[in-house]
Amino acid sequence: MSTEPGKEEPGFEERMRRLEEIVRELENPELPLERSVELYKEGRAVSQSCRELLEKARHSVLLCDGEGETPFTDMCAKK
Repeated sequence: MSTEPGKEEPGFEERMRRLEEIVRELENPELPLERSVELYKEGRAVSQSCRELLEKARHSVLLCDGEGETPFTDMCAKK
């Protein structure tokens, strides 16, 4: 799932689709060991990138909701 120079990184949904493809392929009992190991490594990397995207999204939502920021009332009380 590498990207070419100048090409945009795949989004969360595209990464999840790739993970589903990897799982389907790994479920094949005829899959050679070498290919299984390659897919496992790729799946771990894609899974980690999905976790990072989710964490960034979570952080953005918390900022939008005001969590992680000093409440206005607290700022006024410090004067």
